[in-house]
Amino acid sequence: AIKSVKSGECDAIVSAGSSGAILVGGQVLIGKGKGVKRAPLAPLTPTAKGVSLLIDCGANVDARPEHLLQFAQMGSIYMEDVVGVKNPRVANALVKETYPLLKACKNINFIGSIEARDIPKGEADVIVTEAFVGNVILKLEEGLASTLIHVIKEGMMSTTRSKIGGLLVKPALKDTLKTFDATEYGGAPLLGLKGLVVKIHGSAKAKETKTAIFQCVTFKEQRINEKIVAHLAEEMAQAKEEKAGEQ
Repeated sequence: AIKSVKSGECDAIVSAGSSGAILVGGQVLIGKGKGVKRAPLAPLTPTAKGVSLLIDCGANVDARPEHLLQFAQMGSIYMEDVVGVKNPRVANALVKETYPLLKACKNINFIGSIEARDIPKGEADVIVTEAFVGNVILKLEEGLASTLIHVIKEGMMSTTRSKIGGLLVKPALKDTLKTFDATEYGGAPLLGLKGLVVKIHGSAKAKETKTAIFQCVTFKEQRINEKIVAHLAEEMAQAKEEKAGEQ
């Protein structure tokens, strides 16, 4: 499947298989776009205000500050063109060395550092972090959401009174809980490649798989990878001009 994306026979691959195989296949076989230093995994995570993009969540354990700067730029393009968030707010999670680079970048709406407790509140649209921390945040959010949903449902069925109350609030509660269901938001694209690679959970059911496929359609129609490469090329050209002017 990865080779079919590399050859152009297919536009995208959606896989619930081995994360390691997907990451290696995407970065080595399909290859990164011109100017892309690292290709990050970028899942959408539910928040109180909609969704945030968590970038990176497991692809690059050795990412340096300059790589995280690119992640911020890629994430901004994704949120604006795929999700429809205008001038997305970019926040830095726990990587202090990246702060001055993000602050100096004129092409992103950087709002500063963010505490982990503020991520579910929707205080930022793009959360920039390195892979290990990002993966921990993602797994914790997913586990907490599923646990809360289970506990709430269990509590509503515990007594006759709670069952009656549950029937009254069920429609509103169902819509609220749905917004915190990670399967509603598709998979995690590996951004910045020459083709589209999307990783979904190994336990993914039909709904998550379907959402990821439609996610690929939007991604392709909006030419996200092409926009990322063009943006990075423009950034590099601008940096060279500024450096030449200083000399």
